[in-house]
Amino acid sequence: MSEMERARLLVLEEQTNRTASEILVSAALYAENSDSLAERRALAVDLMQARRLLASVSNNVNQIARHANAGDEFPQDAAVAVAAVRRLADRMYEVVDELGR
Repeated sequence: MSEMERARLLVLEEQTNRTASEILVSAALYAENSDSLAERRALAVDLMQARRLLASVSNNVNQIARHANAGDEFPQDAAVAVAAVRRLADRMYEVVDELGR
């Protein structure tokens, strides 16, 4: 490996937070679609975190709905909860799009 190649590899290590071995193996084995195993695992972790957050937010929305149905007053928290659901859904779509690339 030349000095220039090693310097470029060091830059990639810092940018991706991956080891030189991971970068080189990814380049050799996943050259067709440029997705490494580490990148796919990171996306899977993102999806699992989003799933847990969605379950938590869904529980909050159910509680808000119960409260709203019990009386005439619509909780102020509802707008915040709906905004959280929208942000989460947008992030999940982004992650799924990344997996599809």
